[in-house]
Formats: sequence, C-alpha cells, structure tokens
Amino acid sequence: MNRTIFTLILAGGILLASCAPKEKKAGAADATTADSVAAMPVKVIPVSKTMIARTIDYTSTIQAYEEVNLAPSTPGRVDKIYVEVGDRVQQGQKLFLMDRTQYYANKIQFANLEKDLARLDTLLKVGSVKEQLYDQTKAQYEVMKTNVEFMEENTLLEAPFTGIITGKYLEDGELYSGAPGMSGKAAIVTLMQINPVKITVSISEQYFPLIKNGMKVRLTADVYTDKTFEGTIFRVHPTIDAMSRTFQAEVRINNGSELLRPGMFARTYIDMGEVEAVVVPSSAVLLQEGTNERYVFVVENGIAVRKPVTLGQRFDDRYEITGGDLKEGDSLVTDGQARLVNGRKVEISEY
Repeated sequence: MNRTIFTLILAGGILLASCAPKEKKAGAADATTADSVAAMPVKVIPVSKTMIARTIDYTSTIQAYEEVNLAPSTPGRVDKIYVEVGDRVQQGQKLFLMDRTQYYANKIQFANLEKDLARLDTLLKVGSVKEQLYDQTKAQYEVMKTNVEFMEENTLLEAPFTGIITGKYLEDGELYSGAPGMSGKAAIVTLMQINPVKITVSISEQYFPLIKNGMKVRLTADVYTDKTFEGTIFRVHPTIDAMSRTFQAEVRINNGSELLRPGMFARTYIDMGEVEAVVVPSSAVLLQEGTNERYVFVVENGIAVRKPVTLGQRFDDRYEITGGDLKEGDSLVTDGQARLVNGRKVEISEY
C-alpha cells in the first residue's frame, strides 16, 4: 500500500516537472506577440511645396530644316544630271534635265498657233472671219501655252532652296518610271537644307499651356560631349495625340558650323521657369517589387498609411511629386519606412 502511494506521488512530480517548461514557452510566445503589435518608431517630416526651376528633357532626332525629293511630273528618260551627292547648290541652280522631245514639239505647235491667232485677230477686226473661229483658235493657243510652260518647268528642274544634295538615284540616260526605286523614293535627287536644322519633340500634354513659339531650347548631341547648342521653338502643333497623350513642337537650331547633321541623336532641354511643387527626399520613395509603382508612407492618427505617387524631375537627392495621393501637410515617413506595412501602428521619434 505504501509503495503504491509512493509511486503515485512520484508520477505526479514527473508530470508537474514536464508541464513547467511548456508554461514558460507559452509565456515567451505571449511576449513575442506583444512585441509584434508594438508601435514601430519612425521619423517624419511635413510635406510642403517649394519653388523649383523645372526643366523638361526629351530625346529626338535631328532633321533637315527643309527636304525635297525632286522628280519630274511624268515618267521619261533622264538626259543629264548636273549634281552629285555632297554637292552644295544655290536656289535656282539646275539639277537635272529630262528628255525634251515632246517639249520641243509642243513649243513648235505653240509658235504656229501664236501666228494663226495674230492673223485671225487682224481678219476679225475687218470682219473677214467669224468670231467663233477666232475663239476656238485662242482656246487652243491658251491650252498649248500652259502645256509648254508646264513641260519647260518639269523637264529642267532647279533647286527650290539653297542646300546640299544627299541622294542621287539614277544616272544619265536611265529611265525614270515614277515608281519608288531601291532607295524607296520616287525621285531622281534629294535636296536638304542643313543650315539651319530642326528637331520635332513630342511633349507631354500637361505642358501644352506652357509651350509657346519663341521659347529657347538647349540641345546636346552624343557625338559632341563638350558642346551645347541653342534653338528656338517656331511651331507648336495644335492637337494632342490620343494614344501617347503628347503634342509636337518644332525647334529651329542655327547650324552655321554644320556640326549637326540630319539623323543624329539629340537630347533637348526646355526651361519652364520656376514653379511651385511638392518635393520629397528620394529615400522616402519606395518601389513595389516586380512593378514600376512608386509609393510612400505617411502617418495618420498613429497609423502608417501607404500612398502611391507619380515622380517628376529629380533634384540631386530629392524627387518632384507630380501625381498620386500625397498632399501638402501630410506627415511623410523618412526613416523606418522600409520595414512598414500599410496599417502598422507607429510612434514618431524626434530627430
């Protein structure tokens, strides 16, 4: 009997000993849970607006100020091309001559009609010919005069402006068919004006009210790392592209030294003057992993609130905020934000 009681007491002691550590672990777990809901210390600054010098920049391609692909109005044989690629030509200079057989025939016919009309005019005055015959001859004369003038202009083509020949697609004696050749152009020669040159910039629609003719533009080209060029906006297109939400502005750049050439890659900078904007430390802006979404945390009533933002221009270690839910007066988290989640309880620490 005594042995049985002893056995029961020993078993009870072992059971109590085995339960004691479990109670301790439960207490530790409770302490961990309490820590997880504790307020996280953060530092904040008030969001405010400041004056910034805004400059917008875009990439573009340099273009000829004027470009024309010259060809006759009708197919025919090329009699003579007076220029080669790279030749500089003046306005009015002869570029190429087409076969003029038909032109000479029309010119002889026109001369005969001119004589006939002069005779009929004399006879009409003395009443020796009907007015109807005179009118018919005069109509033929006017039609032939127009044809001769047209063929004269379209068989000997001249430079419409001063420039440089950048393409020659046929040789003397070849037939111009009117269809695009291997160059992809239905032309005999191409003429470009490269002083000045121009660029066409596609600008975000938000700047449409601010872009005006006469605004100055700075330009750099990758091939000239130590040079900056200046241009002037001379044409603003009146419509917005519905797909890209941009509009186009054309910029004229003086190119007296002819360093800039059509086809070069360029970067353009347009100074928009000083504007008032929200600017925040770049370290406060976070990036959603796997996306391009940018966001910040603000503190509202002791709770961390995540707010998406749209970034504008960067100024050293600060970002301009151009869109999103961030507003003036918000308490922006600038330290501790990387460990926050939306809705987390926070405690503002002093700097």
